[in-house]
Amino acid sequence: MTLPNEIIHQTTRLRILAALDAEPKGTQLEFARLKAISQATDGNLGAHLATLEKAGYIAIEKQPVGKRTRTLVSITAEGRRAFAEHLIFLRDIVDRAGG
Repeated sequence: MTLPNEIIHQTTRLRILAALDAEPKGTQLEFARLKAISQATDGNLGAHLATLEKAGYIAIEKQPVGKRTRTLVSITAEGRRAFAEHLIFLRDIVDRAGG
């Protein structure tokens, strides 16, 4: 049986990686889009993004736009691999339950 990835298994991080993985390679999503998808607050989303970045699963780019900063997030090759492996773990749970 495959083991869960404890970094990805957390619901908000799972949503973030699912959204990023659904995008074509190299596509970046804006912070506001990820906030809407994850239904997280700014601070909560920022903390989850930092955890994923530290694990090497995402890349964060900050671009100055006037007096503000635009935050763009993309999934890394390592992030895609880890997410795919975690999906195998989740599918195994469903399969064992008879679903």
